Amino acid sequence: MSDIRTSKFWTGLVKKIIKIILKNLGVRTSPTAHNQHVVPHEEGWAVKGEGNERYTAVYKYQEDAIERARAIAINYRSSVVIHRKDGSIRDTQRYK
Repeated sequence: MSDIRTSKFWTGLVKKIIKIILKNLGVRTSPTAHNQHVVPHEEGWAVKGEGNERYTAVYKYQEDAIERARAIAINYRSSVVIHRKDGSIRDTQRYK
């Protein structure tokens, strides 16, 4: 536990308060993760970046979508989250 009498304590507290205020205003306070999700799609399987509204690509087979998501995740040093047909998470692969 930090000592309330140190500047380190007060600096940390101010940073936390600012982060909470910014988050409540809708400002992103952490770096983008670039995690790639392989999700079910009406045409088969899709790759979708975390937080994105649009799909990166759509494939007939899940393995093809995983291969594309893996290439993107390796480039960004992030993760691939593979979903089942019901949307639940089946596996996560990290490339950090």
